[in-house]
Amino acid sequence: MASVPIIPDSYNHVLAEFECLDPLLSALRLDSSRLKCTCIAVSKRWLALGSSGGGLNLIQKDGWKQRLFLTHKEGAISRVACCLHDEDYVAVATSQGLVVVWELNQERRGKPERIYVSSEHKGRKVTALCWDRAALRVFVGDHVGKVSAIKINTSKQGKAAATFVMFPVQIITTVDSRVVQLDYLDGRLLISSLTRTYLCDTEREKFWKIGNKERDGEFGACFFPVGKNSGNQQPLIYCARPGSRMWEVNFDGEVQSTHQFKQLLSSPPLPVVTLRLDPHYTSSSCSPQSLSFPKLLYLTEHCVMTWTERGIYIFLPQSVQVLLWSEVKDIQDIAVYKSELFCLHTNGKVVHLSLLLVDRCIERLIRRGFWTLAARVCCLFQNSIISCRARKNLPLDKLEHLKSQLDASTQQDLITQLEELILKLEPLDSACSSRRSSISSHESFSVLDSGIYRVISRRGSQSDEDSCSLHSQTFSEDERLKEFPAHQEDEQVELDNVSHASVTVEADRNETFLPFSIPLSFRSPSPLVSLQAVKESVSSFVRKTTEKIGTLHISPDTRGRQEAKDDEQLQELTVNLVTSPQEEKELEPQSCQLPEEDHLRDLKAATAEAIAKLQDPLVLLEPQCMRRVLREWLIYLEEKFSSKEHSASSVKKSKTLCAEEERAVLEENLRLDSTDGDPADKEQSSILEDCTEKENTDETCINKTMCENSTDLKGPLDCCFRVSPPCVIEPDVQKDLVELTTLCFELRVFSCGNGEAEESSDRSVPLASSWALACRFMRSYFFLLDLKRLKQCIITMYATSPNVWETYIAGLKELTCHSPVALAMENEDMLKILKQLHDLGPWDDSPLLLVHAQRLYEKFGETALRPLIKFHPSILPSDIKQLCRNDPAHFLAYLDSLVKSKPEDKRSSLLRSLLQPESVRLDWLCLAVSHDAPQRANTVDAEGNPRPRSHLFTWGYSQLILLLIKLPADFVTKEKMADICKSHGFWPGYLFLCLELDRRIEAFTNVAHLDDLSLLNGEDGSIPETIEEWKFLLHLAQNHGTAFHHHGPQNGNAVSNGSPSCPDCITVENVALLLAKAIGPNRALPLLQECGLTLELSERFTSVCEILRIAEKRQRALIQSMLERCDRFLWSQQA
Repeated sequence: MASVPIIPDSYNHVLAEFECLDPLLSALRLDSSRLKCTCIAVSKRWLALGSSGGGLNLIQKDGWKQRLFLTHKEGAISRVACCLHDEDYVAVATSQGLVVVWELNQERRGKPERIYVSSEHKGRKVTALCWDRAALRVFVGDHVGKVSAIKINTSKQGKAAATFVMFPVQIITTVDSRVVQLDYLDGRLLISSLTRTYLCDTEREKFWKIGNKERDGEFGACFFPVGKNSGNQQPLIYCARPGSRMWEVNFDGEVQSTHQFKQLLSSPPLPVVTLRLDPHYTSSSCSPQSLSFPKLLYLTEHCVMTWTERGIYIFLPQSVQVLLWSEVKDIQDIAVYKSELFCLHTNGKVVHLSLLLVDRCIERLIRRGFWTLAARVCCLFQNSIISCRARKNLPLDKLEHLKSQLDASTQQDLITQLEELILKLEPLDSACSSRRSSISSHESFSVLDSGIYRVISRRGSQSDEDSCSLHSQTFSEDERLKEFPAHQEDEQVELDNVSHASVTVEADRNETFLPFSIPLSFRSPSPLVSLQAVKESVSSFVRKTTEKIGTLHISPDTRGRQEAKDDEQLQELTVNLVTSPQEEKELEPQSCQLPEEDHLRDLKAATAEAIAKLQDPLVLLEPQCMRRVLREWLIYLEEKFSSKEHSASSVKKSKTLCAEEERAVLEENLRLDSTDGDPADKEQSSILEDCTEKENTDETCINKTMCENSTDLKGPLDCCFRVSPPCVIEPDVQKDLVELTTLCFELRVFSCGNGEAEESSDRSVPLASSWALACRFMRSYFFLLDLKRLKQCIITMYATSPNVWETYIAGLKELTCHSPVALAMENEDMLKILKQLHDLGPWDDSPLLLVHAQRLYEKFGETALRPLIKFHPSILPSDIKQLCRNDPAHFLAYLDSLVKSKPEDKRSSLLRSLLQPESVRLDWLCLAVSHDAPQRANTVDAEGNPRPRSHLFTWGYSQLILLLIKLPADFVTKEKMADICKSHGFWPGYLFLCLELDRRIEAFTNVAHLDDLSLLNGEDGSIPETIEEWKFLLHLAQNHGTAFHHHGPQNGNAVSNGSPSCPDCITVENVALLLAKAIGPNRALPLLQECGLTLELSERFTSVCEILRIAEKRQRALIQSMLERCDRFLWSQQA
């Protein structure tokens, strides 16, 4: 197992994303290419999102329930700021430079209203907004350096005052360059421009320049409030400087010191804990970072936060330390409230991050049921977890519970790392377990500096009921542990007070009965947990002793019966093994571990030998040789992991009974399939005759296989799935077993055999038997199959055998039956389930997402398919087609929604990527032209020609059809698509394909039948290109004439046909006019005379030709004049 880099213990904070806001943005329609989020602000109650369409969305952070939408006709929202001391007010700046202040009227439950509109910055770009922290006053800065203040008079001060008193805008100052950031505290306004930082006393109207050295670029500045226990100490100011530096400034504007963070930023970035990606950490340090901090934001106590295009940086400036920095790309803006960060990215996405202690983060992940992510964070931050502070919030029982929730079959490496962490914690707990358990629950205690326990007995609490027995205490602790995963999320814990001198540790809220909060490495977080550890230790000793005695005295017969009983309870035993592999190792006596190793020794050797043979090119390039090697290996696999249907007793059945049973099964198959007219009937009949001849043979493996398979063919599936291994398998061994087992399925090697009986499973096993064997193989070795490759193999090789797919889905359901999504499927609505699936991502191409989609489709039907487009490419259209194989219309709706979810310029590339294999293009085209389409009788006449104007009919999936036919393809595929379009009457696609296939004469013929002159345009090349094509089109128009323009059912915007004056019909005059416009009237007239069509032309044609001649002359004269002027200009330049 490769060693995983461990984060040093100096880092005990992390940025974590616990919930994804993408569904929120989607509900607000802020995830489209037309409308996106442009600015962001946050307060205790509200999350404010400004949009490019001029709307401001106010979402209540508590549950994301309430939403206010404020519209602005003055342009897109460029800045937004929430009033922190009175959340009923919000200020908005628009792209036109107007500043609008809203009163939300939430207390009176009224409608939001505009109470002030400032045009002081109209025509300029507002770059900064800031609220006064005591009064209702807004400070505004723009791109030319102008800073103003808007004083608000509200209806809360009296209706008359709000109506008649409007304070004018106060001009604070105008600085030398664009305002980068504004901040306000205790009567002082901080203005940071591109060149320097200014401090303004707004009450006495005094100004100071901070520092003497200027700068050039975006550099932020912020106030640094003092803590609650700092006495009379004044706030500080921090100003960003070039080269990853900060000025520390006192409240009077005097620079005290310069802090350099360049060398400190050479440490590697800490991972962001998110469900989107697994956290990774690289221990190698990077080069020192010389950065410019565009903004500085005060984050909770003692922290200052900033960001660049590379990541997020959080500093402890007073102690000149880097709390952490993490790589987060493409950040446009960040809004903070206490320890919460809301990041707005350049693509309009919003990410909600929280700054937490590592142990708090892991605790919250455990409560939400994100077991894998919690375990990975534990392994990365081992050093921090071992510390006293983390030990208090993450006791041993929580880590054991976390380990028990991991899947032993797929997460063995993670379990091993977690066990190593637990072992590092155990010595401290076990060394003090006796001392901790000796203290009664009715006694409080404290710990002196020397480590001595000081017990304080409480009088009047010595009764038996209060003191509690060991059983009652451990029982209550058991109940608490059972309810632990179901706890609701606690209120967000504020970041602990961090200073450069010391760290004040906050006591756990669950332990209010402890009268002290001293961080001791050997103290358990709870006496009940200590008693629980004592109970588990005693129980473990009793179980080990009992099992040793039973192992020594058990008889062989009894042991055989016990093994059979265990085999019948295989599913329950497997679950126990998966949930607690470490406990199984402890319960297993030392004398039984060696036989377990011997149990798999032969299989390991056979596996190594098979892999060595398959690496031989002579074997690898010959499928029959590969099957022979796999059949030899499969003998050992069946011997070790075969279910009771494949046990030795079943192998030794009577050959005669086996043949009779096989014959009965095949007869029943023939009887069932006879009504369907399956072409495999003859093949099955021949197999039945062969079975009669082979009744007395002894070495026919197919007979045995068919005999064993009889139960599958007769009735429902009676064999449960093995979704986890029956014993602990080493990760390397399991990897090789999975590779070979999956290869067996792909090559249809489903059972061992000798020689010619199974020389080719494709030839010797009928179709019904093949899928039955495949189903049995999956059920028996589901825990050894690569689920991704298995799904692809089923889609390509068993497309006509739905039973194989159903068996695969049944196995996935068994594998995920206890997942949170499966449990929520019974009670929750569809939107909550989809949000839960989104939060559990990223799924990549995990088949587990597919089974959740299957459950959603089974419960909610077609409505559950359209939201699944958000999970592409984790779920592919081929997967959805398998889910909807009984109702292709549902698949078609999903495919159409998936394609339309992308911008128009990306739809073709998306659809082309989905056409794997290329043969599905014709299948999808047939589905699209046969669903939500007009009747064929309305588009095709009795002779197979298009009906007039039938191309104007509405087709439900016309966009999808046109995309399919316009994608590049070979000549044969294009011809097949043309035939499909013609047979169903989709004439726009047929005309396009005719032109692509160079069937121009056929295209013009169909245009004449459709009787629409607009189809003869130059955009798609349908206009005639040669004189012969023009003659052919003129003769088509002449032959059809008024007889073609019959009165009948018209489509679209068709008018009464038959009149030669119809401007859009295919008539001789209309085609002649088109000819004159294309080649000119002087060349068109001789051609019309040659065809003998001049008599059919009206005076309108003559008039149009005269107009064309005049226009052509004027155009030539204009061109000649322009050329002469250019010539004179060029000659003048040479002179």
